[in-house]
Amino acid sequence: MEELAGRKALVTGGARGIGRAIAELFIARGASVVIADINGEEAAATAEAIGAHAVTCDVTDSGQVAAAVAATVDTLGGLDVLVNNAGIEIVKPLLEQTEDEFRRLMDINVTGVFLGMKHALAPLAESKGTIVNLASVAGINGSPLLGSYCASKAGVIQLTRVAALELRDAGIRVNCVCPAFVDTAMVDRAGVAVEAALGASFADLVAAKQGRLGTVAEVAETAAFLASDRAGWTTGSSYVLDGGMTASLL
Repeated sequence: MEELAGRKALVTGGARGIGRAIAELFIARGASVVIADINGEEAAATAEAIGAHAVTCDVTDSGQVAAAVAATVDTLGGLDVLVNNAGIEIVKPLLEQTEDEFRRLMDINVTGVFLGMKHALAPLAESKGTIVNLASVAGINGSPLLGSYCASKAGVIQLTRVAALELRDAGIRVNCVCPAFVDTAMVDRAGVAVEAALGASFADLVAAKQGRLGTVAEVAETAAFLASDRAGWTTGSSYVLDGGMTASLL
């Protein structure tokens, strides 16, 4: 199935985890992809392995984001899909976080999404393209130890909604994906911190709340759907992937 045939995509944070899975699936569905990542060497290695292109990019730096978009347009001949995936976590009681920690997380998780959309606007308006932002169920409900992360992902959801409304007349669709805990290195780190702080099994918590860990492939499938014509009347939406976590009171 090559439903993304001919599409030209930029995926931030694409060297590993969910970003890499999205890039791989997009390529399998016929798209050409540029991976942007702060770790240029890892991005280049991933790109070589999966048949993508790579660019080094710190999503908190406006100039670097603009350069990544320009490089994508130059390399691929345009831009049809922007996936704002780059993000970090902090697992610590909210008011024990330092100001620098809080600001850094917000810069990467929220400002990075804003800058991606801002600098991709012109080529996406030309192609009548689409934006897929990676949010989280943490942006819908609160969670102890994930306070700043929750706030940042709530910000991504709201940026998605407003951008969808403002860009609708330009023919640009904007949606976001909200996974629960997914089997990634980020979640591995979070699990260790949660166990240390709460003295409870992270695996048991996941089993009780969402049944099992999600997979990067499941998140990538949703991103691919949102990037495709099958989602042609979908904009301003938040797609929840959580095994029922947010549906439950207990």
